[in-house]
Amino acid sequence: MPFFQKGDVRIRYEEVGSGFPLLVTPGGGLNSRVSNWPTAVINAMEEFKNDFRCITMDQRNANGGESTGPVPVDNAWDAFADDQLGLMDHLGIREFFYMGYCIGGCFAGKLLQRAPGRVVAAVFCQSVGHRPEDPDVMVRHSHDNWLADFRARRPEVPMDTMWRVQPDFLYSVPREFIKNCRTPILVLPDDTPSHPLQTSIDVASLAPNSEITVFPWREPPELKARTINRVRSFLKSHLPMRAAAQ
Repeated sequence: MPFFQKGDVRIRYEEVGSGFPLLVTPGGGLNSRVSNWPTAVINAMEEFKNDFRCITMDQRNANGGESTGPVPVDNAWDAFADDQLGLMDHLGIREFFYMGYCIGGCFAGKLLQRAPGRVVAAVFCQSVGHRPEDPDVMVRHSHDNWLADFRARRPEVPMDTMWRVQPDFLYSVPREFIKNCRTPILVLPDDTPSHPLQTSIDVASLAPNSEITVFPWREPPELKARTINRVRSFLKSHLPMRAAAQ
């Protein structure tokens, strides 16, 4: 159960496997944490451990997790990216793949914006996104699933506003950024109140080097297995030449 510390931020992380690094963050909204993997739609730490060096982490202040730090209400997406890039720096990793589930789609957008020369390819799995017809859906989700338990521990923290700083698309980056992002992207869509199908379609439509899987893809098992293999093949097809030659 290793930890990485930088200033007043302490991040718990785990890694398994070997090869080119793959940073994976599980779903769960602001409760994205290592213990969520056993119930994830695809347990990346198990599925890809024979292909890549898989690295995961508890996000800062996730309930039930062990990562802690200040709550930057006005700049949360950059703070999460600081933690993720800081962990890669701590591990001595320059270039890596990224696969994010749920809130991880927002993380992916910010990582691609902050570190375009480091994220070699990205997978958006069941991404969170803004719903114009229900603009407070993520505010409610956070209040119901994160804020109450968190404020029981940290009552001084103000109400969560991160979903209202940029209330559109991926929340973390604007559409214009994704439209001009040249990094290869694979999108695995979903369609739930907090995972709008339209957001996944928009990412795949805007990004010039993007692909999107069929939807739905979770059932039957044979289709899900093919989708997992597509993720694996997509990532392997974008291995840097020096890594592929090893």
